[in-house]
Amino acid sequence: MKLRITPLNFATTFFIVAAVYIWIYGAHIAGRPLETWSTTIGWIFLLFAAVVFFLDLIFRNFFAELKKLWIIELCFIALVTVIFLLVK
Repeated sequence: MKLRITPLNFATTFFIVAAVYIWIYGAHIAGRPLETWSTTIGWIFLLFAAVVFFLDLIFRNFFAELKKLWIIELCFIALVTVIFLLVK
């Protein structure tokens, strides 16, 4: 099995690192700690990591060529970012 690094691998890694960081140091918004929400926010980031990992597996099955896979996943990340900014 070949190891193929893709953009969604980086996103999954980011979400896992963010979850661990929040569990260790806690969540802070504008300098105020959120003691009761740190665990919940950490679990939400782990849920995001699981969803992104699953999407990466789906995209790998549909697009065998690595160049196409990178383009599709980067477009997906851009689309999700634009939708997030529009909703925000």
